[in-house]
Amino acid sequence: MIEKVKGEIELMQRHIQVLRTVVSHQPIGIMKLSELMDLPFHRIRYSLRILEQMGYIRASPSGAVATPQSMKLLRGLDQELTEMINLLESMKHHDT
Repeated sequence: MIEKVKGEIELMQRHIQVLRTVVSHQPIGIMKLSELMDLPFHRIRYSLRILEQMGYIRASPSGAVATPQSMKLLRGLDQELTEMINLLESMKHHDT
């Protein structure tokens, strides 16, 4: 159970890193993203597909570009992550 959740978090981390890189370098293609992030093409392609399906990026003739929805996600990300961290912290066993 824990390994599955950890894997999902690691995948989300990669998607967020790809999104941030798109925002910083848009428009950007798979090859340039792969080079900048030092990740294989297939991982970049998968993250781009997921981000596009979720509406955070869109394809353009020059490469991936961020949508306004991506900026909303990134602006609220710290708060969302803090809430997740607090939830995880509450699950720890604390001796009294």
